[in-house]
Amino acid sequence: MPVPVVLLPALGETREDWDEIAAVLGRDRDVHALDLRGHGKADREPPYTFARMREDVVATLDARNLDEIDLVGHSLGGALACQIAAAQPQRIRRLVLEDVGALRPRTPNPPQRPPGPLLFDWDMVLTVRRQLDSPDPQWRDELALIIAPTLVLAGGPESHVPDETIDELVARVPDARRVTIPVGHLIHRAAPQAWLDAVVPFLA
Repeated sequence: MPVPVVLLPALGETREDWDEIAAVLGRDRDVHALDLRGHGKADREPPYTFARMREDVVATLDARNLDEIDLVGHSLGGALACQIAAAQPQRIRRLVLEDVGALRPRTPNPPQRPPGPLLFDWDMVLTVRRQLDSPDPQWRDELALIIAPTLVLAGGPESHVPDETIDELVARVPDARRVTIPVGHLIHRAAPQAWLDAVVPFLA
């Protein structure tokens, strides 16, 4: 039996963002798309830290008895997936990171709150952005602890993620390779078939 697939969304996205991908993967895999803390139907209670979000995901895996998984993360979800794969290497069979670069300090660029009701807590966005602007250096150091074969999908020049940070992540993860699908940051939404063509054989 193939191991289950767990899908982690990006900042500001909910588990429904994975619906099209989950429908295809779910034809022969058990698929679990999760909401991160502060998003969708997940708890909207601080602290909105990387550590707490990671603990939430691990607690969900434990509650569902998911002892061995393939883990897929997009953007923020990918950054958390790296931490989980480093902390629990025996649990992760394959790791897929969509448009995730090695986190480096960057100049803050405070976002503007979108109008109307949101599918996420705006305070969570501001808290996470501060952590992305001034990341814990341990996050990069822990990439060396990932033992799962890792596929890194890059969005190319249309993505806001600096290409050199993706190369750095690939270099730091011991068994990682990169595939570029030049459609921007939302690869699985902009080019779902290209995403599947890269990911499905890797997970096979």
